[in-house]
Amino acid sequence: MQKIKHIILIGSGKGGVGKSTVAVNLSISLAKQSNKVGLLDADIYGPSIPKMMGIKEKPRLNNEKKLEPFFKYGIKFMSIGSLIPSEKPIIWRAPMVVNALNQLLRDISWEDLDFLIIDLPPGTGDIQLTLSQNLQISGAIIVSTPQEVALEDVRRAINMFKQVKIEIIGMVQNMSYFEDSKKNKIYLLGENNVVEEARKQNLNFLGEIPIVQDISFSSDQGKPISTNEKSEVALKFQEIVYSMKKVLAKQTNQETNIEIN
Repeated sequence: MQKIKHIILIGSGKGGVGKSTVAVNLSISLAKQSNKVGLLDADIYGPSIPKMMGIKEKPRLNNEKKLEPFFKYGIKFMSIGSLIPSEKPIIWRAPMVVNALNQLLRDISWEDLDFLIIDLPPGTGDIQLTLSQNLQISGAIIVSTPQEVALEDVRRAINMFKQVKIEIIGMVQNMSYFEDSKKNKIYLLGENNVVEEARKQNLNFLGEIPIVQDISFSSDQGKPISTNEKSEVALKFQEIVYSMKKVLAKQTNQETNIEIN
């Protein structure tokens, strides 16, 4: 892991808000900006990265008996979902989950990376603590829908990151709005509540992703929407990456080391 410049956690505290969608598309967007990018699916109980990336095969071992990450759409990635049958439930107690995560961290041959994006599970438990204690984390991005129900759990996640001394890069509002045929924005889940929460928490607001059918359809097809050069949503992910890089540069005072394209 010493060869990785920046490790970014994608978290929420709440399930079903689109953390994996954001993690995958941010990773691909970073790679489009000439960065070497890795993506680790740390959601042990509900791994979704293999499906979203269109990978069904098992990973290979290199000559050093380490797992070779998959490579597709310009990024390297690995998930425990690629190591077990797709429909097999993971019925593990917490110590087994932590051991599995530690083994993933030790046994993947990432080589040199500019960014490693880690997709976290819901909650504020063992996996989050394990990562914070074992890795040099550059920061966390908080993903939420505008619903107050989601934001209740998000606040717990924010406080967890503060307690374990992990910088919060900013917040992303997913499923932000729906556009009708006349391009009117309809806020189905609440209007800009994540923007307001970021202001209250004194956090950066990195951007918003609308409710678009192509996002879920492309993920189900194993070709994330950021691979579509003509998509307006792909441009929004590029803008979030740009905002993230600006915050990282400011936090680390290393503007020359984080190229903003």
